[in-house]
Amino acid sequence: MSVAIIDYGSGNLRSAEKAFERADADASLGLGVSVTRNPEDLKGASHIVLPGVGAFVDCLAGINALPGMLGALQENVIGAGKPFLGICVGMQLMADVGREHETTNGFGWIAGEVRALEPNDKTLKIPHMGWNELQISGPAHPVFDGITEGAHVYFVHSYGFRPKNPDHVLATVDYGGETMAAIGRDNMVGVQFHPEKSQAVGLKLIANFLRWKP
Repeated sequence: MSVAIIDYGSGNLRSAEKAFERADADASLGLGVSVTRNPEDLKGASHIVLPGVGAFVDCLAGINALPGMLGALQENVIGAGKPFLGICVGMQLMADVGREHETTNGFGWIAGEVRALEPNDKTLKIPHMGWNELQISGPAHPVFDGITEGAHVYFVHSYGFRPKNPDHVLATVDYGGETMAAIGRDNMVGVQFHPEKSQAVGLKLIANFLRWKP
């Protein structure tokens, strides 16, 4: 049992690695955590994490630059049904299409598109950066077990996921209108916020993900 955090050049992943190691240790789960650029490592992983910072098209290009990684993701997440967590742009890549700078096809795992944030309140700054309050949608998903309505999590983003199916919405925040905070279906979850920067709430979500058996 192990956690594979995929490194495709999207930034320094040390904070994410440390957060997963701490959540694993605090929950006494005994999972190993590794940051990897090797598609073969996904075969031996029980949980797969795809972080991401920057532009949609650049992050997709980074994944495509790792030979075999996109196919390994498809094989292990869609084929084998392993628990998957996408963080920030890692969540956005699950969409059908991203419309940042140019129109770019995503993974097509959760129907929808990624578009620029357009808050109703024009005094709100873009990017949406800082703490915001979660609004849990419907029955709480297992990754939100013990996380209460109004819990604060940390965001940094200018684009947001717009899913076609409202049943795929797990949590939202208000930023001049409803903004997706978490989406998911089957064995896949994506969060727009950064759990590794969200202190106790983020560590709780990570531990819940590591316990999750979809």
